[in-house]
Amino acid sequence: MARRFVLRVYVAAKHMTANVVDWNERRVVASASTVEKSISDAFELGKNCNSKAAASVGEVLAMRLKTEEPEIGLGGGVHMDVEKEIEKKSVDTGPEVWAVVDALRKRGVKVLVHNEHGVVGSKL
Repeated sequence: MARRFVLRVYVAAKHMTANVVDWNERRVVASASTVEKSISDAFELGKNCNSKAAASVGEVLAMRLKTEEPEIGLGGGVHMDVEKEIEKKSVDTGPEVWAVVDALRKRGVKVLVHNEHGVVGSKL
């Protein structure tokens, strides 16, 4: 059975975390969060987590994926149900979720975005 990797993004008022989960083994293979000192020291978070912080989380996650799971960094893909990730909270987290996706893509990680109609190649 082919391995499937899934991107999960958790956005709270002050922090965010992004995880890539190996769906077959049900384990986190790489993670990045604004709670980490190395990320939070790079910019001022202020009262809320913004798109700039989300982009930093995405960049760190991409680097960790290439180290922890080279098959992802070398053309493999990460799946994501973007509507599900955005709808987790009652507030609009769309800009932060897309910032993580865009940062991963800029670092060479293939992100396969799903919606209720199937796979879409890019942000609509």
